[in-house]
Amino acid sequence: MSKPVLLILHQEHSIPGRVGHHFKARGIPMDIRRPRFGDPLPETLAEHAGAVVFGGPMSANDPDDFVRQEIDWLAVPLAERKPLLGICLGAQMLAKHLGGRVGPHPEGMAEIGYYPIQPTSAGQTFCRTWPSHVYQWHREGIELPHGAQLLARGDLFGVQVFRYGPAAYGIQFHAEVTHAMMCRWTTRGHERLLLPGAKSRMEHFTDRPIYDRAIRAWLDDFLDRWSEPAPNLAASAPTDRRPAESDDAVALAAAPSPA
Repeated sequence: MSKPVLLILHQEHSIPGRVGHHFKARGIPMDIRRPRFGDPLPETLAEHAGAVVFGGPMSANDPDDFVRQEIDWLAVPLAERKPLLGICLGAQMLAKHLGGRVGPHPEGMAEIGYYPIQPTSAGQTFCRTWPSHVYQWHREGIELPHGAQLLARGDLFGVQVFRYGPAAYGIQFHAEVTHAMMCRWTTRGHERLLLPGAKSRMEHFTDRPIYDRAIRAWLDDFLDRWSEPAPNLAASAPTDRRPAESDDAVALAAAPSPA
């Protein structure tokens, strides 16, 4: 990637965390924009290598103008077949754009802390090694959009990673979170630690040294593959049908997720 990657953030002091570290280590320039605070989104990604839409405390269902505008804007990278990655809220925005539903868990559960995930057969083809647990911070979930392919599932929220077309991906969890980011989130968002299903602050920091090394390795592998999609994977990604009722089909009832 010689052109910059467009990074879309949703709060004034949000940072791209390990995603930013990854691009910086590989010499990939970054163009950070915050549409919520007036930054424009480009009409084309001709001058960008791809786009990453990060999370935030808002919902993809919110009526705010910037939320609707971002969801609509996703047509640009999809039409141009540029690498697109949505993380948590960004994944939910992508699902909404593709016609999938986003909503709360049917029993009001949240995932805040470390939770297990399982790659599907398609996910194992894309990345050989996956972490057993990932860091979550959400209480809404995704219905797998029509034509998308499930790459990883969870227990409470079934859709954890999905692919659409040759280069668009949605990730429900937060592999990008650094130790400093976790400190901020569990302090400023401490009230969310009381939601049903959420882990205590102590559990967040107890679990981190157990699971974080595998998460970090997976993120680097994933981003390398995402930024330069292999032709065979691009050709095999479904674009006009939902996976058959097998290990790749998931409904919202098992798949709910905000960041």
